[in-house]
Amino acid sequence: MKIVTFGEVLLRFSSPARLRLTQTGVMNANYGGSEANGAVSLSMLGNEVRYVTRLPRNAMGQACEQRLRELGLDTRFVCWGGERIGTYFFEQAASLRSPRMVYDRKGSAFYDLQPGMIPWRDVFRGMDAFCCSGITCAVSQSAADATFEAVRTADEMGLTIACDINYRKNLWHYGAEAADVLPRLMQHADIIFGDAGEWELTSGLPRIPFKATSPDYPVEVEAYTDMFRRIADRFPRCRKFILGLRNEPSTNRHLLSGVMYNREQLFTARIYDINPVVDPMGVGDAYLAAYLHAHLNRRDDDQQCLDFSLAASALKSTISGDFNLTTEDEVLELLAK
Repeated sequence: MKIVTFGEVLLRFSSPARLRLTQTGVMNANYGGSEANGAVSLSMLGNEVRYVTRLPRNAMGQACEQRLRELGLDTRFVCWGGERIGTYFFEQAASLRSPRMVYDRKGSAFYDLQPGMIPWRDVFRGMDAFCCSGITCAVSQSAADATFEAVRTADEMGLTIACDINYRKNLWHYGAEAADVLPRLMQHADIIFGDAGEWELTSGLPRIPFKATSPDYPVEVEAYTDMFRRIADRFPRCRKFILGLRNEPSTNRHLLSGVMYNREQLFTARIYDINPVVDPMGVGDAYLAAYLHAHLNRRDDDQQCLDFSLAASALKSTISGDFNLTTEDEVLELLAK
């Protein structure tokens, strides 16, 4: 399928060997960022993916675009300008110590993106779907305005719109409130993905605890069904409501599952017990990307779509870096086990 994704590419610096950021004198560098993660996942699954972002016209911007093209992304609509790529610094969790992330995005090329810079009608022409993210609404007011410009155009042109709520508390600094902005973005979506906290923020309904410590944990079907019936009234366009579930008994062990509501029925999935977790970054991005892929190719089987997306997300936990370098055959192999 032909899919457009939009967002900021970040340069990730990670301290090696679980060292603290205050300890290390060496950093491992790779590209990432939620929307780029989703784009790469979709490409790895065999889709034609057009990635739209803004990059500085310098060696770092060119190196970033080259890496995206190597991973199969169509970068013809990259908007060139600005001074630098946004970055973040990642300290991996260890034993009792939680992971740490420090963002440096203010003043990046994407931070200064303005409405009118991207020819959205040209971008969307001939494409099937558009994947947007709440993060682009958090970076800056102008980036948020460009995001709404994009979703309105995609809506007018009849694309399927998938929205990752993607709430990042430490990004909302320009005066807008996430609880006000994100539901407005979600009103445009046919498919919405979020975790328990994100659904709580955007719906006002209390989250349902997920405390799985084994694959036998019972998912509260009636409670989730009632919750999503109420949420569905607030987002009349949406047809697929997806909730990613994760419990972390330790930094190295995560239990992943999920539910999906289609306005008539709630679907549940198995629980994956992942130990050890190689890298927790990009797991949610892989989830929505795989769901969108499955929906566009197998839209008549909701259970299969949910199972496929969860398996892809679980596999991401085993891969170092932000990108889910997993193929469709590998996901299907895991599903067959």
